[in-house]
Amino acid sequence: MKAVTFPVPWEYLNRIFEGKNVFVKPATLKVEEGMKVIFYASRENQGWHGEAEVERVEHYTNVEEIIKKYGDKLFLTPEELRRYDKERSRWGSGRRKRPWMVLVLRNIRKYPRVVKPKKFIVVSGRYVDEKEYEEIRKSTS
Repeated sequence: MKAVTFPVPWEYLNRIFEGKNVFVKPATLKVEEGMKVIFYASRENQGWHGEAEVERVEHYTNVEEIIKKYGDKLFLTPEELRRYDKERSRWGSGRRKRPWMVLVLRNIRKYPRVVKPKKFIVVSGRYVDEKEYEEIRKSTS
């Protein structure tokens, strides 16, 4: 796979384009170093707004470890991440809880225009193949 895409509420997504380079979410897809992450704004301003390259992937079971290691580099505040963790516990359906995936990003780039995906972006995210990625890139230039 060339890339992955994840929905992120606009107010949080914009922080990434303003310099926060550590993205955190429950591990739902297999992401590897060198892959692209294409950011989809959910709720308001829906569409793909930009991308970044994955420099490093780490997995954690405890949000406090993430906060301690990455602090103000996180795109979520410590309070937001703790709240996300508590909410996530309530969503659980009895299955084993997924670890937290931490993506350290580089080459963060905001697109000059928003690109509307042809397929729905689910909460867990989805893979973007080479063909779709090239279509996205062409739509932004």
